[in-house]
Amino acid sequence: MATINRLTESLSVAPQLQPENMAELARAGFKTVINNRPDGESEDQPTSAELAAAAEAAGLEYAHQPVVGNNISDVDIDGFDAIVSLAEQPVLAFCRTGTRCTTLWALTQADEQDNASILAAAEQAGYDLSQLAGRLDQRRGQ
Repeated sequence: MATINRLTESLSVAPQLQPENMAELARAGFKTVINNRPDGESEDQPTSAELAAAAEAAGLEYAHQPVVGNNISDVDIDGFDAIVSLAEQPVLAFCRTGTRCTTLWALTQADEQDNASILAAAEQAGYDLSQLAGRLDQRRGQ
């Protein structure tokens, strides 16, 4: 099973998941899985449809929000925030490495926390988002 990295009480992130991981995630207490990878991003990834079917079979909610990692827009950030806010919790979001999901989460937090707190939470989960400070300020309107 992929490494699960906790960002908050209700949100964790992980690298690429496989259909066979869904039952394990349900047993671990997760209620919702968010896939932030576009289909076909790499040849070795399962399709969103395969993952959705496995999640449903395991009793999990499933959302597919494809986001291009090096081109995260405000629409992507707001969409991620809406999915997480409305999802049954706890939520596990995944992408190729977990960095994209962590970045989306961090940018949703710009109005809630200061940069040091956001970046420290990401760092504690194993993701260095120090290059994101300027974008966090921009989201905050500074």
